Amino acid sequence: MKIAITGKGGVGKTTFSGTLACILSEKYKVYAIDADPDMNLASSLGITEKITPISKMKDLIKERTCAEQGSSFGEVFKINPKTSDLPEKLSVNYDKNGNLKIMVMGTVEKGGTGCVCPASVLLKALIRNLILKKDEVVILDMEAGIEHLGRKTAEAVDVMIIVSEASSKSMETVERIKKLAEEIGIKKIVCVLNKISNETEKSFAKENLNRIGLEILGCIPYDSEVSVADMKREPLVLYENSKAKNAIKEISEKIMNLKN
Repeated sequence: MKIAITGKGGVGKTTFSGTLACILSEKYKVYAIDADPDMNLASSLGITEKITPISKMKDLIKERTCAEQGSSFGEVFKINPKTSDLPEKLSVNYDKNGNLKIMVMGTVEKGGTGCVCPASVLLKALIRNLILKKDEVVILDMEAGIEHLGRKTAEAVDVMIIVSEASSKSMETVERIKKLAEEIGIKKIVCVLNKISNETEKSFAKENLNRIGLEILGCIPYDSEVSVADMKREPLVLYENSKAKNAIKEISEKIMNLKN
C-alpha cells in the first residue's frame, strides 16, 4: 500500500502521517517518508536526534548522479541514478523490530545554487523506487505542492489523502491539490477532516467537499492531547485516551481496505 498525504500547512498533516505510520507498523512493515520541506515528521514521532536530510548529502548526490549539487547549467549527470540500496542504508529504525523506518528527504534550495537538478533527480528516483519496488507500506508526508511526485510515480500511489480543517482557506487548498493530483494521474483521492469541534464545522466541510466530488474518509475530532504530545515531543500513539489517535486508528483500517 502506497499512501501520499498532503494538505495546507498547519492542518495537522504531519501528526496524522506519523500517527498513521505508528499504527500501521503494528501489523505491517512501514516506511515513513518525510518529503515536506519543513521536515517535522521525525519530531512528531518523538525522535529528538537530528537526522541529516538526503538532499544535504553532497557526497552521496555526487556519487549517484556524477554531478555536484550547485553544478553549472548544462553539466551532464545521471538522470536515473541507482537508489535500490538507499532505503535500507539511509532509513532510521523507529522501533526495535524495525517495522517502522523513517527517511527524511529534505528540500532543494533554489536561490543562488546554480543547477539543482542532481539533488532533485536523486530524491525523485528514490521516491520512485520506494513506491514502485518496495513491498512495504510506504507513507509519504508531502507538501501541498506534491512536487516530488512525477507522473509515473503518482500513477502507482494507491491513495492520496488530503488532510483539511473546516475552514474556507483549507477548502481552497484541498480543491487545488485535488486538481493537481488528478492531472498527474492519481486515481484515488480522499479527504480526512481534522480538528473538528462541532457539527457545524463538519457540515461546512462536507458541503464543500461534496461540491468538488471528494470523498471524506474520516473525521478527527479536536483533541487537546495532540497539543500536549507536541509540547512534550512525544508521539500521539502513547496517549491511550486520545480521541484523535483513536479516530486515526479507525481511519487506518479504512485506508488498508481501499486496495481490496
